[in-house]
Amino acid sequence: MFEPVDPKVDFPRQEEKILAFWEKNGIFEKSIRQREKGKAEEYVFYDGPPFATGLPHFGHFVPSTIKDIIPRYQTMKGRRVERRFGWDCHGLPVENLIEKELGLNSKTDIEKYGVDKFNEACRASVLRYVKEWRAGITRLGRWVDFDRDYKTMDPAYMESIWWIFKRLWEKGLIYEGHYILPYCPRCSTALSNHELNLGGYQDVHDPAVTVKFKITGCAAGTPAAQEFGTDGSRFAGVEQGAAFALAWTTTPWTLPSNLGLTLGPDIDYVLVSDEGEYYLLAESRLSAYYKDPASCSIVWKKKGRDLEGIAYEPLMPYFASLAQNGGENRQAFRTFTADFVSTEDGTGIVHTAPGFGEDDYKVFKGRNVPMVCPVDAECKFTDEVPDYAGRFVKDCDKDILDRLKREGKIVKREQILHAYPHCWRCSSPLIYRAVGSWFVAVESIRDKLLHANARITWQPEHIKDGRFGKWLEGARDWAISRNRYWGNPIPVWKCPDCGKMLCVGSREELKELSGVYPEDLHKHFVDAIAIPCSCGGKMTRVPEVLDCWFESGAMPYAQNHYPFENKEYFENHYPADFVSEGLDQTRGWFYTLTVLAAALFDKPAFQNCIVSGLVLASDGKKMSKSLRNYSDPVKVINEFGADALRLFLMHSAVVKAEDLKYSDEGVRDVLKGVLIPLWNSYSFFVTYANIDGIRPPTEEESREAGPNPLDRWILSVSEKMIADVTAALD
Repeated sequence: MFEPVDPKVDFPRQEEKILAFWEKNGIFEKSIRQREKGKAEEYVFYDGPPFATGLPHFGHFVPSTIKDIIPRYQTMKGRRVERRFGWDCHGLPVENLIEKELGLNSKTDIEKYGVDKFNEACRASVLRYVKEWRAGITRLGRWVDFDRDYKTMDPAYMESIWWIFKRLWEKGLIYEGHYILPYCPRCSTALSNHELNLGGYQDVHDPAVTVKFKITGCAAGTPAAQEFGTDGSRFAGVEQGAAFALAWTTTPWTLPSNLGLTLGPDIDYVLVSDEGEYYLLAESRLSAYYKDPASCSIVWKKKGRDLEGIAYEPLMPYFASLAQNGGENRQAFRTFTADFVSTEDGTGIVHTAPGFGEDDYKVFKGRNVPMVCPVDAECKFTDEVPDYAGRFVKDCDKDILDRLKREGKIVKREQILHAYPHCWRCSSPLIYRAVGSWFVAVESIRDKLLHANARITWQPEHIKDGRFGKWLEGARDWAISRNRYWGNPIPVWKCPDCGKMLCVGSREELKELSGVYPEDLHKHFVDAIAIPCSCGGKMTRVPEVLDCWFESGAMPYAQNHYPFENKEYFENHYPADFVSEGLDQTRGWFYTLTVLAAALFDKPAFQNCIVSGLVLASDGKKMSKSLRNYSDPVKVINEFGADALRLFLMHSAVVKAEDLKYSDEGVRDVLKGVLIPLWNSYSFFVTYANIDGIRPPTEEESREAGPNPLDRWILSVSEKMIADVTAALD
């Protein structure tokens, strides 16, 4: 007799019975213990750490399903596959959450509240949804080890980070510098370039204004001086104060910091006579300012390279002193040329403020002009710009434009809708500004990154030389410091008297240098520890903490407290055989894993990677809790079952790194079209097999009766299926 089955099956309840059986009998644990260490072949899997400050969603369930399928398959092949879960505990996601809960609106508020109390509040809340995560991942049917989970806030994990930082320091790959970086006014910290891609771009309305800069002459020894004379006497309109260069900008708040105008060297520029004034702009942009460009009165046409060195009057007075040479050969308030200038919009002349643009910064590099960045940590104007001091820069756009209009310096004013970068954690609009930061010199090891990538097998294959490979080819130095609180402190101590710096690589080393052994490595503990300096002064720790992406990229080493413990174990389990995450991690975890692995060991951190796409709402928009445009994943599983959801996800384009527009209907279709017919087929067989008294023959009976053609056919189909599945999963 075959055990009867109910034709009206409840798949979610069936799954719950199986889960209960697995848990009661420790099936997952047995699948590992049965494959003894040192005897069974091992398959190494690294699991990227999520934040536990939010609930798991469909975007987590896709890679989680993949991360269950591959280890299960390898287990079935007799390999030992340890699956250790981990948690990302530090960084802005946690800080932003606690700021809201405590009613804190700025870094100033945090410091008034107390960094120690703030950090302890972060620690207490960072794992608030661990129970829900564990329940959700388990209900999905995924086998994973939660009991030995690693946490980036654990002292052992943090100490390994210090060791990694010091290794990079000793290799000359760590430096402190100023650069133009994306910066979040709300979080008051810089972001790295790869984080810029995580937050995405949102369409925003901004003012677009064309401003006229009065030309006053030409700087000596420049192409413009040769063409027009240093006094500009051969430049029409200069002597009358009626010659102007036109520049376009969508960031009026940067105009008080203007120090230059940049032209394209190979672009054709014209001087147009217009009702007693003369305007300099790109010839191809005339149509944006004149209805009939052909009727314009053009005085002359010249290449941008011939116009380098034109001097102009500062638009606003705040940094006018930089126009004076003072024997220092300063080069502010004049025209330059650079290849980044285009004629796609604007005038073909770029307003250049080196404190607020990467290209602008490069234009002024080495020109003996001091950095001008008159904003504070919250992006409010400082006293250097007294008319707007204490106000958030974007709030000053209208007042600045109204002022320039009164002064007769605006030629055209309009509004544009354009894509603008936003913070990946708080969704605030970012600005680009000059900031001091600690960097990993990624550009110097770019060849190592590319060599590491060449040894990785990617699925889909196009990721290797496409999205990920192209990103590595253009990889830039990584800004790894954050001016925040809840994070792993940068382990550098500096003397304020002589400037000497020391990098500390362990708790024991810090004890040897300071006499204090830190039980906890967080900021509010180690910042109180001073190190005597050889000059007689006291070295104190620099204030920054590390980018949380540095910590997650260090998980292969830090989860094992390498090299302080488990040295042999780590070396036998590195690199990983397999990792898997979503497409966005080509700019995130996959990237930071690769940078640190190449820098430390000149090899990849993983050998095989499956990249999944993004799960969107049914309308193609990003899933949003505030919009409530997607179903609760737990409810979906409770209604249709985890198998239906897993089959739907794994049979979609999302496993090819393409976007998936999720809908409950798709899961329902899998249930109706696959699982229920399969169950009904078996139910039908069992019912009539029992009615007819069918009993499978024993092995001896089969041998005596001879091979049955149907049995041989079924075995053939079964073997083909095994071969196909093996080929696909290998």
